[in-house]
Amino acid sequence: MTPNELEQTVARLRRQGNDDALVEVKASASSLPSDIWESVCAFGNTNGGTIILGLSENDNFKPVESFALERVRDQFVSGFEGGRQREKLGNAPQYELQRMDFEGAQVLVIEISEVEARFKPCYLHSRGISNGAYKRVDDKDMRLSVTEIYEMQHALEVSQADRNVVDDASERDLDSGLVDSLLASEKEKGSKAIRGIEDRRTQLFRLNVVDSQGAPRLAGVLALGQYPQQFYPKLVVDVAAHPGIDKSDPDGPRFVDRVICEGPLREVIDDGTAAVARNLRTLSFVEGTQRHDVLEIPREVLREAIANAVIHREYGSLFIGQSVSVDVFSDRVEITNPGGLWGGKTLDNIADGQSRCRNSTLMKLMSSMQLRDGSGAPAEGQGGGIRLMIREMRTRALDEPRFEAGVDYFKVVLNRGGAELSDNRAWFHQVSGRSLERIEEAVLVEARRNSTVSVKQLHEQLGYDSDDLRAALGRLCDDGVLVQRDIDTFSLGPEEGPAAMTAREAILQHLSTEEAVSLREISETTGKALGTLRAEAAQLVREGLIEPTASTTSRNRKYILPS
Repeated sequence: MTPNELEQTVARLRRQGNDDALVEVKASASSLPSDIWESVCAFGNTNGGTIILGLSENDNFKPVESFALERVRDQFVSGFEGGRQREKLGNAPQYELQRMDFEGAQVLVIEISEVEARFKPCYLHSRGISNGAYKRVDDKDMRLSVTEIYEMQHALEVSQADRNVVDDASERDLDSGLVDSLLASEKEKGSKAIRGIEDRRTQLFRLNVVDSQGAPRLAGVLALGQYPQQFYPKLVVDVAAHPGIDKSDPDGPRFVDRVICEGPLREVIDDGTAAVARNLRTLSFVEGTQRHDVLEIPREVLREAIANAVIHREYGSLFIGQSVSVDVFSDRVEITNPGGLWGGKTLDNIADGQSRCRNSTLMKLMSSMQLRDGSGAPAEGQGGGIRLMIREMRTRALDEPRFEAGVDYFKVVLNRGGAELSDNRAWFHQVSGRSLERIEEAVLVEARRNSTVSVKQLHEQLGYDSDDLRAALGRLCDDGVLVQRDIDTFSLGPEEGPAAMTAREAILQHLSTEEAVSLREISETTGKALGTLRAEAAQLVREGLIEPTASTTSRNRKYILPS
């Protein structure tokens, strides 16, 4: 941390009136407080953080008089490196410690790194893993639950839960039609698993539907069972539509609609998608003589999010009693599944196209199944699902999916976008005068959002082939909607005028050093998509040009310019 960063950090804390998810402040006038190790542990198990010793939170974060810096420093270092009998932490994080001048005094700044996934959880030796492991939640150090500890300890291990035999189940509990469909699919693609095998039980054993004695495995029951919930009642998708923006709206009914989606997973996915769709708005528009109906959140996105939730969720014994929940609010849809991100996946690399699967047996079976409407397999196992969701939302000028990852849960948040869809349909008709192809609509949305677009940028954001993009851009130039500015670079045509401002300009122009503003407020004022503003805001925070007022998971998060 630089002196300037320290000043900005303390200024933020003073505005907030307390420390937060990123920073813990301790007075530590004459000695190191014992609860410092809970904070070190919490930062190590979460996203890392900074501890500042020698400031008083109760005195507006002013330096503490007669701060015993050397003694406090030695006590801290001893807690890390004083030998096994004196070490405070198991699986301790890396840290950097430095003394810094601040407002005429010296403070001790300790930057705690996040512990590598393979070594988590960090915990207090004196309390053991079950009672001494913590996580950081806003300005609190919270003890990890049993399920959170389990997830950390197994974050890099392929789960065997989907291969477990289901007690009391037999081959009679499998749906013969689904089994026939699976075997036919495997034969059609020349699967070596069943090559030369005629015995049905042996075929199912080779495909890991049953064990060597013919007893169904969990993956087999979930993918091919007649009624898996006979054995596991909570392995369902619970769809609930709420009247407002929160579950606990005191002025209305608890639910306006609720559906418990049961059966084999392909039915659960289909029924869950349909249950959400019937609680969303459908927008209609006319092109030529054709009337088109468009769901405010693309059905493909809903299906992918629900499929991911049931296939990638945790099926270990600690989680088998938890359902996948889908909550439909007036402004968004949230899909939450038990089990955190697995196999080294993080929110930073979740859309990298690399497939990591906790439940490999279940994934294999679901990639060989077909949805009831014949639209394809519930899973493809190629790591493209998240990219598909992002692309489908972006091409409709909707906010990108927002992902939240707890230690033992994962959530997808899809903002409802009826107004944006209607606005874009009207704008397409205004500028083009013809029915546009899907790729052309996607290109125009990006051009409207960013003022200037390139083939490389569009390929990375939308996933379309570069040659197809050049052809679409060429057609839009022929229409006079776009103008080519350079090789593979285009912008909206003169009749549309230059875009008002970039997302970066929109944020910086609407922030001040005195009053915090939310991205939603900026979006409503400028017309910029929230997803674009969030991405740019994250970059501005990294550059130190703006400061957040709350954690990334807080719905009250706003931004302000550094003072």
